[in-house]
Amino acid sequence: MTPEEYRRELDNVIWLVSCAVNETAPDPARVRELDLPLLHEAASRHMLTAAVAMALESAGVHDEQFTRSKASAMRRVALMDIDMAAVAQKLEAAGIWYMPLKGILLKEDYPAFGMREMADHDVLFDASRAEDVRGIMESLGFHTERFGLRNDDVYHKKPVSSFEMHRDLMEKKEATGQRLVDYYRDVKDRLVPDADRPYRYHFTPEDFYLYMIAHEYKHYANGGTGLRSLLDTYVFLRRRQLDMDYVRAETEKMDIADYEAANRSLSMHLFGGEALTDADREMLEYICSSGTFGTVYNGVVNAVRRSGSSRLRYMLGRFTVPLSRKDLRYDAFAEQYPVFYRFKILLPLLPIWRILRSLSSGRIRREMSIVNRERDTKKL
Repeated sequence: MTPEEYRRELDNVIWLVSCAVNETAPDPARVRELDLPLLHEAASRHMLTAAVAMALESAGVHDEQFTRSKASAMRRVALMDIDMAAVAQKLEAAGIWYMPLKGILLKEDYPAFGMREMADHDVLFDASRAEDVRGIMESLGFHTERFGLRNDDVYHKKPVSSFEMHRDLMEKKEATGQRLVDYYRDVKDRLVPDADRPYRYHFTPEDFYLYMIAHEYKHYANGGTGLRSLLDTYVFLRRRQLDMDYVRAETEKMDIADYEAANRSLSMHLFGGEALTDADREMLEYICSSGTFGTVYNGVVNAVRRSGSSRLRYMLGRFTVPLSRKDLRYDAFAEQYPVFYRFKILLPLLPIWRILRSLSSGRIRREMSIVNRERDTKKL
């Protein structure tokens, strides 16, 4: 698919998911003109195939590829919900407080089961009980994929269940920003206990929205975030009247107030059928280029801009090694290079190892090509 075809198909994806979440049937004449294989490819990059499939079906179109994708999304949601119920029961029996996050709850705001596709379940829990939680997850048939290296422990259970059990809400990374990390430190003080389940907690609607936006910003400021995040914002906000004075005050503390306002404007205009502003269109083009979890291209461009628009500073930063936990990159490096950080005498060799590995994979050449291209077009 060419870039021009991809962008055209994304316009069709936006139109169809708007129909799906607003529960309106798409125009059959326009549907008949769609290139369904290209449409499926574009929707897949943003985890929106199930929503598009449901919109197509409302217009009488039952495409085999979309039908399979919808069935797969529904199966994943169903199986992970069953596993979530089992995990919650075990946590409560062990007296471990927890809070379901993001998609686990957001999917309930969508008009149909399975419309909101899921990659994993995210759960915040009492970090002092991490070993107990690991025992619970493994007793339920989960395999431990990562433990104790970052802000979340990752568990997987065949065939499809992936759980990220969060010790903290924000990872210490350069793109996240220290103000976000500080804001979500000791977050339990702001949580509300469930009326019927004393070990289960939740955010207020305003604080849920704030965390949703903060999480989206983390991706947006790194490699980018996709259309599904915009759709989440629209679906969440159209069902609630939030205290926006509180939202503005808190986003100022996190240094993401401008992003929240821009993201809200674009999502409500785009999926609410209103005219886009110039600022909306600029933000939309960046998001369309990102896919669900961002791209290397966007990650490189954003990293260079954070480094002060200096190509040299960016490249030097790519091969420096964080030696202290005060460095926001420390935890990510410790996970990626566990042997070097377990035996710290090896750390002086890590920059050489990274250079050799980047050269052999071609990653550094791709990054330099992006940097040079953006410099030549005056974007950096």
